Amino acid sequence: MRRTSGAFAVALLILFAAGTPAAAQTPTMAVGPVIDIVGMWSGQAATNEETPLRGDPGVEVGEFVGMPINDSARAHGNAWQPTWASLPEWQNRPHPITYSMRAPSGNFRMTAEFEPTYQNVIAYRVDGLFGRADRVIYMDGRPRPSKYAEHKYQGFSLGSWENGVLKVVTTHIKFGFIHRNGLPTSPWAVVTEYFVPHGSELMSHFYVVEDPAYLTEPLIRTTTYKRNPLQNVGRSLPFEVVEELATLKRGEVPAYPFGTMRMDFSEMRGIPIEAAQGGAETALPEYQKRLQELMKKPAASSAATGGR
Repeated sequence: MRRTSGAFAVALLILFAAGTPAAAQTPTMAVGPVIDIVGMWSGQAATNEETPLRGDPGVEVGEFVGMPINDSARAHGNAWQPTWASLPEWQNRPHPITYSMRAPSGNFRMTAEFEPTYQNVIAYRVDGLFGRADRVIYMDGRPRPSKYAEHKYQGFSLGSWENGVLKVVTTHIKFGFIHRNGLPTSPWAVVTEYFVPHGSELMSHFYVVEDPAYLTEPLIRTTTYKRNPLQNVGRSLPFEVVEELATLKRGEVPAYPFGTMRMDFSEMRGIPIEAAQGGAETALPEYQKRLQELMKKPAASSAATGGR
């Protein structure tokens, strides 16, 4: 499987255990050594993590394996159609922070902002994310906005240096997704990240998505970045909205009815539908025993399970 193993997830949580829930933590000024992480960082130059999902051919319809989703997220994913992205209302949608740091490109520019008197870092900027949902990571310990404040695709991020690791907690995130096949995240999602420099050339990025509406447990992902001085993250071209679905009636949204079971990925890859529909247990090594049992059973027809 191409997902984070349970053993790795446990080790990661032990390594970065924090004592209080992510949403309740308020980062303060730097603790421990502060590492210079500004510059151009490339996710393509140093990583092959989940390449089939992030690049070519991309995540498939109904491919939820290893995702700790609940029934609500599963129903949303099964009702999703790829042509949603062709609707004028959705063509300009940026990648949300619940996905943007894991996106296909993975290249960004990080710069620092300093306060003029003592030259302390008061914020980091992360530029070059898809749709220019670029980020500001505040380092000055400012209070978080009210729960009634506007939610944005990049959310509101507070960071702090802890023993040479930049920890960032992001709230106020707009309704988005964790996978480009319809698996959603709610406005109550919280993202906790750890930027871990390794010398001057490499940096590991761990991020944890918690969402009480759609996830049964935290979703943990990692990415390796390599410093690339010759990379250019400049001004992006604006999106252009065009009529991509000429036959679509005004106000019509392509979707499958709730209750549909998406058999595409299951049938194409020969994976039992129970496994293809995901859940936290499908990311664990011991699930292989359950998978072997399922493989012995005759596959259910698409007609019996609601079709495509």
